[in-house]
Amino acid sequence: MDTALLKTPLNEEIKNLGAKMVSYAGYEMPVRFGSIKEEHNAVRNAAGIFDVSHMTEFWLEGENALAAANYLVTNDLTAVSDGQMQYSLMCTEHGTVVDDLMVYRFSPTKILLVMNAACKAQDLAHIQANLNVEVTFTDRSLDTAQVALQGPRAVQIMNDVTAAFSSLASMHFTEGTIAGHACLVSRSGYTGEDGYEIYCANDSAVSVFSAIVEAGKPHGLQPVGLGARDTLRLEAKMPLYGNELSLSRTPLEARLKWAVALDKTDFLGKSALVAQQREGIGVKLVGFEMTEKAIPRHGYPVVGLAGEQVVVGEVTSGCPSPTLGTNIGLAYVPTSGFKVGTEIGIEIRGNIKRAKIVKTPFYKRSRS
Repeated sequence: MDTALLKTPLNEEIKNLGAKMVSYAGYEMPVRFGSIKEEHNAVRNAAGIFDVSHMTEFWLEGENALAAANYLVTNDLTAVSDGQMQYSLMCTEHGTVVDDLMVYRFSPTKILLVMNAACKAQDLAHIQANLNVEVTFTDRSLDTAQVALQGPRAVQIMNDVTAAFSSLASMHFTEGTIAGHACLVSRSGYTGEDGYEIYCANDSAVSVFSAIVEAGKPHGLQPVGLGARDTLRLEAKMPLYGNELSLSRTPLEARLKWAVALDKTDFLGKSALVAQQREGIGVKLVGFEMTEKAIPRHGYPVVGLAGEQVVVGEVTSGCPSPTLGTNIGLAYVPTSGFKVGTEIGIEIRGNIKRAKIVKTPFYKRSRS
């Protein structure tokens, strides 16, 4: 492993749990602890704990913080209250995606932006170039640890650690203590399951992580790596930057219009997105399921099967779905002529394997 890679505060702790480490976004990160399928199923059926301390945390503070954030992102932060978080995107002036992110609204004078580690340099340059009002900007990424607790037993596990967050609603956050350490806790995640994302100072990370692991043992909690994190988010149709999102795609093409407030007074990229909405969106992101035995992967060509077999799009993500027992994927295809039930071909090493477009998300948890 490259010694130049950054290490999270939980690096040794997760290695002691048997993590297989890989290079990811400049960090040494766990890809798996055992079987990716077993870790995936643990999150779907019990609970999993993730070290996601590589994520980026940018803070905007001052009397113009809300205005600055609301210009940078596509969603409307005035539509949520203090103590709520909101999924959003940052776009270029051309309407293409710089990154997707979670925005934490503490108050009109204090905003937290949580962004992808792999996009940090791009995000930093974009934000600093487009702050249109005076605001205090702080990067606390290297000082902040983050742990995600996900799964149907996540709430019970957290309650066994502390009852302080038992009334926290989905997409809300609050501050409190875990194992005696100050934490920011949100009811959110990137798996399609219920759960929490927990932020704390680096020197608190091991104590917080260990307290959750200990409380989770009777509930089947397992440590989970990046491999299962990817299969979980794909089943839930949660986009990944560099796959579904990029500087060549817009939120409207990615079918994320629900996170774009076109009626907001202004935001970076609004004019381009309003024009695209008016003129028509030529491509769209769809989910598909393989009907022939084959595993789709990022970058594979998508072939239309009606008439001449020509390349019409590209796979953005694909994998065997542990929950569904089938091979699934996401792809960009033309807006016209490709609806649920349409057969398509996936070109894999020169061979065309059949698939069909299906409704997404592939998996949606029961909320009973």
